[in-house]
Amino acid sequence: MLIDFQDETNAVSDEHRALVEKLLTFAGKEEKTAAEAEISISFVDNEQIQVINRDYRDKDKPTDVISFAMQEMEDEELEIVGEGLPVVLGDIIISIDKAKEQAEEYNHSFERELAFLALHGFLHLLGYDHMNAEDEKEMFQRQDEILGAFGIER
Repeated sequence: MLIDFQDETNAVSDEHRALVEKLLTFAGKEEKTAAEAEISISFVDNEQIQVINRDYRDKDKPTDVISFAMQEMEDEELEIVGEGLPVVLGDIIISIDKAKEQAEEYNHSFERELAFLALHGFLHLLGYDHMNAEDEKEMFQRQDEILGAFGIER
């Protein structure tokens, strides 16, 4: 899997990027994602994610992670499929400020929170959601399974 990182905060270490890359590569194999799949991960601050959340989700407050899936089909949209074309899964945007706040709030490490948020965003790109109780249970159970198998526990 090809992961393009963009750090708008200049606060994410090479070790943290490597952790996210290893985790999502592992998760991609667990979810049987195409090996040539591409995703983009941007690390931003609360101010930047609040603007995105407001503009795209009509929620004028910072959030922890937002995903934009490229594989979702809208009504009347043509599917572009071809041999040799990369599978672009989409974009994950993570607020580093929120990750730090939540790590402290939940009393676990920043690394664990960053891994959780990256995986959460990745599963959204694959079609998982939590709009109702049944879907939420499935998604969070899958997150826990992948994090546990990777070696990240609560």
